[in-house]
Amino acid sequence: MSQFEIDPDIRKARTLSTDFYADERYFEMSREKIFAKAWHFLGHKDEFSGLRPVTMLPGFLDEPILLVKKNEAVSCLSNVCTHRGKILIEEPCEANLIRCGYHGRRFSLDGKFLSMPEFEEVENFPCKSDDLTKITLAEKDGFLFASIDPVETFDAFVDDAFSSFDNFETAGLKLTATREYEVDAHWALYCENYLEGFHIPYVHPVLNAVVDYGTYTTDTFRYSSLQTGYDDAGEVAARYLFVFPNLMLNYYPWGVSVNVVRPVTPSKTVVEFYTYVRDGSLIDAGAGADLHGVEMEDEAVVESVQKGIRSRFYSHGRYSPTKEQGTHHFHRLIAKFLS
Repeated sequence: MSQFEIDPDIRKARTLSTDFYADERYFEMSREKIFAKAWHFLGHKDEFSGLRPVTMLPGFLDEPILLVKKNEAVSCLSNVCTHRGKILIEEPCEANLIRCGYHGRRFSLDGKFLSMPEFEEVENFPCKSDDLTKITLAEKDGFLFASIDPVETFDAFVDDAFSSFDNFETAGLKLTATREYEVDAHWALYCENYLEGFHIPYVHPVLNAVVDYGTYTTDTFRYSSLQTGYDDAGEVAARYLFVFPNLMLNYYPWGVSVNVVRPVTPSKTVVEFYTYVRDGSLIDAGAGADLHGVEMEDEAVVESVQKGIRSRFYSHGRYSPTKEQGTHHFHRLIAKFLS
């Protein structure tokens, strides 16, 4: 994988080879080597009660999991019956136990096997593999995250970034809207665009009018990065927190916009938007006022890049040492996970 090595010195480094975006092998490799080991957004704990089935990254990881809320505590289990593999819970519901609708196998709400009809003569039964697998779950400010095979704890992924700003009020956030965008581009190209404000004056005229390009900052951490945009008065207009490889938490005066980047094919991506509002009176002003318009502008340039990287005359680029630290950091993490 030497072609994906990125020089740690941004002044010397070249961007990822176009092979990464074009070759189906690397797209498939990223499924287990990158996404299965990362943390994924599942929503807010106040959005459900009882049992809530979730598919982790539908169409890509496609992992069926089950959120269980009991006495305000939330846990996460595999949503697949250990008998014949049927999905256990198909729709959100309230229940005191988990029962498979295929052959009647039952589990407690902590995933422990309870009973199974017609299995009296089965030897060495039940055993540990008859219990439901517990999925690693984390909570931050009420938001829930899970990982299939985490390379690090969730705290290791985000705490450095979160600790850099602790004055954002998360109480009272309410999910007011969800939306999906289909983008004709590789998932990583979409993330790379998000990870730098370098393009704002050239792509986003409305956003550029409310964010001071000259004071825009980027800080990188182990597995995350934080961009901060200020207005002309020096007040924070927006904070853009990226958690590798595909999670975007955008903090505005009115609340939080969560974006999940979901790979579909090497040339198609779905981006899920979740809008959590705390103060609706502020939603029509500032950097977070026209998220749809900014998204349309971003998609246009990202789809253009998708076409451009197919050129026989392009293989690598270079980074601006002052404006593309986030993209450089992202490329280094991809190279690390694929090595």
